[in-house]
Parts: sequence; C-alpha cells; structure tokens
Amino acid sequence: MRLTDTAAGLAGPGIDAADAVDAFGARRHTHAHRLNVDLLPLLAEADLLDSPATWGSVTTRAGAFRLEPVRPGRDLELLTAWMNDPEVAAYWELAGPAAVTAAHLRSQLDGDGRSIPCLGLLDGTPMSYWEIYRADLDPLSRHYPARPHDTGIHLLIGDGTNRGRGLGTALLRAVADLVLGNRPRCTRVVAEPDIRNTPSVSAFLSSGFRCHAEIDLPEKRAALMVRERVLRNLL
Repeated sequence: MRLTDTAAGLAGPGIDAADAVDAFGARRHTHAHRLNVDLLPLLAEADLLDSPATWGSVTTRAGAFRLEPVRPGRDLELLTAWMNDPEVAAYWELAGPAAVTAAHLRSQLDGDGRSIPCLGLLDGTPMSYWEIYRADLDPLSRHYPARPHDTGIHLLIGDGTNRGRGLGTALLRAVADLVLGNRPRCTRVVAEPDIRNTPSVSAFLSSGFRCHAEIDLPEKRAALMVRERVLRNLL
C-alpha cells in the first residue's frame, strides 16, 4: 500500500537524484526531478532533526544497528504485522488493517519533519520501529520543562523473539548515542513510556535514562525518562 504521490521537487542534499527519479518511475531530467513520497523522510529539515537517514550505524553487543526512515510502500505490511502483535497493541493501540498503520505514518510523513518514523535495522534486518521527534515542539512539552532541541523517542521491538533478553536496553543506548552524536544542539534525549509497561521503563533505566517524574498525558500516565548529554561519557 502506498500513500498518494502528491509531492514534486528537486533532489536535495543526501539524496541521489537518479535514485529519486527511478523511484517515481519518471524520466531523468537535468535540473528537476519528481520525488516519490516514500523518500520524503530522507529530506527531513536539518534544523528540526538533523536528518536521521544520515546518522550511520553504531555497534552494539547484538550487532551493527542503524535507523532507516520508513517508506510506506516498502514497509507498511511489516509494520502492520507488528502493530497487531498483542504485546505491541496493548500500548500502541494501532491494531487493525493496514489503513490504521498507514494513517499513523501519514500524520508524520505529511508533517514538517518534527517527527520521523524509522525502522531499526540490526545487522541489516528490520527488527524494531522508532519515532524520532522534537519533544520541545511536541504536545509533550506542555507536561514538562522542555529545553530547545530536546529529542524524543518512541520504540517497539517487532519480533517477539527479540523481547525479554535485554536487547531493548542495548538498542535504547545505541539510539540515544546516535541522537547525541548527530544532533549537537540537543542536550537531552527524552521518552515517556506508559508507567504500566514495566519492561520498557526498566530498559530505559538500564540504558542510562533517569526517571525525572511521572506525568499525566491524555492517553496514559507516563514515566518521563531523560538521558543527559553531560552524562554521556560516564555511561
């Protein structure tokens, strides 16, 4: 399933112009190229999230991990299957047909780049889903004293065989390192897992986050987890 192709533009920094045109099935032109909407996450505004597509990989005890912006035409079926896993659905509340997941992705992909949905690849295999977002520009900022460029993360581990063995801790540490290593203006990585989700809260604590408070959000009571840049080299 593919979102409606509505965007056209010039291939920008970090995007190979020929690849952008090939993805759309159009002829190559010298000065202007139509872009497939699935490639729009690669064009995230640098002043919002510093383009996660370019962050590279980090070595973890489980292998090489990297983030890759979601392309609905390629990834929707996989993400829909993950959202229908009962353990995931209990907290994400996106179970249902592909249209439910597509609408959730569209709300980010059609935005201004303040939230970017990504696959987490471990040794090249998609195994988790992440949302990297500007917490200071998000409604979350109404519930805590946000700082400029605070960067938030949401995550789920898609394959149940990867849960319950400490992998979440390693990946959270890796993603926090990627954020802090590639976003020099960001001094904190934040998250707000459901306080009932004990395994998730425990993984954050084990990966260098600290629980600053419990906060009441519209959809849940959450633990406000914060990892400070100043403590990065001590972890």
